[in-house]
Amino acid sequence: MENILVIDDSRAQAEYLRSILKTDYDVSICQTGEEGLRLAKTGQFSLIFLDIIMPEMDGFTLLKKLQETIMTKYIPVILISGLSDVQHEEKGLTLGAVDYITKPFSPITIKARANTHIKLFHYQMYFMQQAMVDQLTGIANRRRYKDESMMKWREAGRLGLPFSVCIFDIDKFKLYNDSFGHPAGDKVIAAVAKTASSYLQRATDFLARYGGEEFVAIVIGNDAKSAFEFFQTIRQAVEDLHIPHNSPVSEWVTISIGGVTLIPQSSDVYDDYLKIADNMLYEAKEQGRNRVVWSDGKGEQWREK
Repeated sequence: MENILVIDDSRAQAEYLRSILKTDYDVSICQTGEEGLRLAKTGQFSLIFLDIIMPEMDGFTLLKKLQETIMTKYIPVILISGLSDVQHEEKGLTLGAVDYITKPFSPITIKARANTHIKLFHYQMYFMQQAMVDQLTGIANRRRYKDESMMKWREAGRLGLPFSVCIFDIDKFKLYNDSFGHPAGDKVIAAVAKTASSYLQRATDFLARYGGEEFVAIVIGNDAKSAFEFFQTIRQAVEDLHIPHNSPVSEWVTISIGGVTLIPQSSDVYDDYLKIADNMLYEAKEQGRNRVVWSDGKGEQWREK
């Protein structure tokens, strides 16, 4: 059952909306903008009904905050108001509301609008997901990585948590393609992605295909040493797949990994540390491949083997 959030300072009004919708939807209600924003950020709602006239934080202010927050910006918002003038409706739609309903309203109207906008929401999410997923591996593509990396970077900085980013790729992959063919190479890329993603399961973890046989991963909360050890486990798991390879590195398909861990500060630039991760990957290759090289961003390094 779809979840709908009703934000209205009038308990009676909110309960009336719930009575209209409860046979088809799971309806949650709250009476302040602050509580509404907190609930919306849980990401469980497919539609929000929002009253415009509320104390402290009015509907327009809350709508603007919802549009500015990554977890809520795509949730459709239907504004409800006793104000029927065109200026308020225009303002609401300009701020990002998908619809504007004036009081008094009929149950038929409420049900019809809810049904329409929830369907449109799911269509939008489906096509957005398709645009953000690498079709070969099923993990995030580079386009999604660009959005997620910045969001996670800011979140780690705000919370003062260690942020780790690494780049890894398949060793001697061109040789593999030359030996076994491109269809087999595609299967290897998919197998590496599946193996890595099986370890990157926390809500704060992220994995994307960066391009070709190259991947990028983000982990939040691990210090540099534990991040290094964690990605050693992933490197070993790929080798343990025992996919044959005519390579001077190993008889099996292997990966090399370079990464960096830091607590982002306001003066730090994400791309500078992505470059450090890329340099660590280069060092891993220079040292013989099939290994992890990690940095704390301040000069200290951990090297496998």
